[in-house]
Amino acid sequence: MSQCISAADAAAALASAERLAAHFASTAVARDKAGGNAHAEVALLRDSGLLTLLIAREHGGQGAPWSLALEVVRRFARVDGSLAHLFGYHFLDQLVTQTCASPEQFAALQRESAKAHWFWGNALNSLDRRVLARREAGGYRLNGVKQFTSGSPYADRLVITFRLESDPDTLLRAVIRPDAEGLRIHNDWDAIGQRQTGSGTVSYDQVWVSDGQVLSGAPVGAEGEVLAFNTLGPILAQLVLTQVFLGSAEGALAEAARYTREQSRPWHTAGVERAEDDPLVIRQYGEFAAELEAFRALAERASAAWDQAFAQGLALSAEQRGHTGLQVAAANVFGGRVALGITSRVFEVMGARATASRYGHDRFWRNVRTHTLHNPAEYKLLTLGRHALKGELPVPGFYA
Repeated sequence: MSQCISAADAAAALASAERLAAHFASTAVARDKAGGNAHAEVALLRDSGLLTLLIAREHGGQGAPWSLALEVVRRFARVDGSLAHLFGYHFLDQLVTQTCASPEQFAALQRESAKAHWFWGNALNSLDRRVLARREAGGYRLNGVKQFTSGSPYADRLVITFRLESDPDTLLRAVIRPDAEGLRIHNDWDAIGQRQTGSGTVSYDQVWVSDGQVLSGAPVGAEGEVLAFNTLGPILAQLVLTQVFLGSAEGALAEAARYTREQSRPWHTAGVERAEDDPLVIRQYGEFAAELEAFRALAERASAAWDQAFAQGLALSAEQRGHTGLQVAAANVFGGRVALGITSRVFEVMGARATASRYGHDRFWRNVRTHTLHNPAEYKLLTLGRHALKGELPVPGFYA
């Protein structure tokens, strides 16, 4: 996942993303109501070439910086939070692979991914300890259940975690095919938001994972310590969701403005003929605009910090990793609040008729609300607070 792309190629990638976003928008409300899966839309992602955006050129990819992929996440989220999430986590899953595999193992997976335009999903949830493995000659036999498996119904490859029966505190990771014998993807995700992310349950019934599929370990420090680079996954997860929040807020505001101009009726005591000329409505849009400008600035700063941290590779210091995490946490917490506020308050400037289900305006709030609950802002505030009060940097962890 090296970073080297021309301005023309970057512009072409964004133009492709805009075309896809326009197509996704045409069916977004109906698909949100239906839930289930978005196989046709993921197929379009495969055909677009965007799935290889971050793969290094020497492995057959485009070598784009992370900030470009995150911008695509944001543009998708303006119309469809589920597809934005899936696209961002497609790359997050590969980063997890990179930070847990040997360089040779990761390079081989990247070459195959670029050649076949794999879509990546996961069954990673490290807090769900129910998948246990028994050691056998040449590999492991897995049994159990894992929840919150984003992208699993669409995946060409799954990044998974499991624990040893003999030592449940030992966590292993592997890359496997989703059609492995005994593996079942249940398609039972039914949350109020992010309705097509396929984040439901995966179960294992005597699933065989060979030693070659197990991620064999990234390089470590001189004394065997975990390198800062190999703890970047949780930061990226929060940065992807920050872009989902930002795009969702922008999308909700754009739809609200269009509705206000074209369909809203002014309140009968407003003294104007059009809702768009009501000073109270205009003022509220001004509030939204100010909040979004602040959120954009924080999100762009966090993305730039991530690019700089990632570019350090294995030389990344714990201090730079920590400061990058703080910037991402600040953008995520502030952005979650802004996005929840805007996606809810837009109804105040559209009026009662805008609540009709056929418009689907509520999907933006439901998508943001669903994500903000999965990694509560309160605990990120503790991380930020410890630094502000005591100068402490974040301690790397599964969700930190």
